Amino acid sequence: MVDVWQSRFRNNLLRRLPETSLERFAPQLERIPLPRSYHLSSPHQPMEFAYFFESGIASVVVRSPEGQHSEIGIIGRDGMCPASAILGVDADPFFVHMQIQGEAYRIPAPALKAVLLEDREVHSLFSRYTQALAVQQAYTALSNAAHHIDERLARWILMCHDRVDGDDISLTHEFMSVMLAVRRPSVTTALHVLEGKKLIYSERGMVSVRNRGGLEAFARDAYGECEKEYERLIGAALSRPAS
Repeated sequence: MVDVWQSRFRNNLLRRLPETSLERFAPQLERIPLPRSYHLSSPHQPMEFAYFFESGIASVVVRSPEGQHSEIGIIGRDGMCPASAILGVDADPFFVHMQIQGEAYRIPAPALKAVLLEDREVHSLFSRYTQALAVQQAYTALSNAAHHIDERLARWILMCHDRVDGDDISLTHEFMSVMLAVRRPSVTTALHVLEGKKLIYSERGMVSVRNRGGLEAFARDAYGECEKEYERLIGAALSRPAS
């Protein structure tokens, strides 16, 4: 049934739903623009909408009581947010905001809940997605503990590259420092390492991937495991246009 909706949706979850399932709630989907820094979900606040991304990248961020931030997950057209809406939870402790501007289809949270209760195929697919996102978050925690900042940055650039068209990714040094939970000078040094190996090109507000294969080799086991699990649970993510 994926081909039926090929021309209508880019979101990998919506594309994988049977036509009969998607028709159940497609009329309630509203396509909206999502500018950079747009807040999709705030800690402990009622969830009004669920968002299925067509483009752009959202960050799932956790903040300590003392104000320290760390990104625990990223979401693009491979998924949706907040994943807790799939579980019937009214609120969670995370910030979710747009890291790279894009567009999404949104649906009121009560409407999504009703569909999940009525349609087993929707519930099954979206439940597998929550598992895939949990695996991504687990490997992010592992990478933060086990890998050098250079490898972590390579992993993070690859994950962003997976979710955008082309090789240019709009990312500032300041934002990367928050997302990687390191000081800004550490990000600058790591970017210079990747540039020196001719894997990327970095300028103010932009990172360009020059050698995707080399970047994967440099990241070593920091990248790839959660991507394999996504494919096992959901199927292949949308292929990127050739560089």
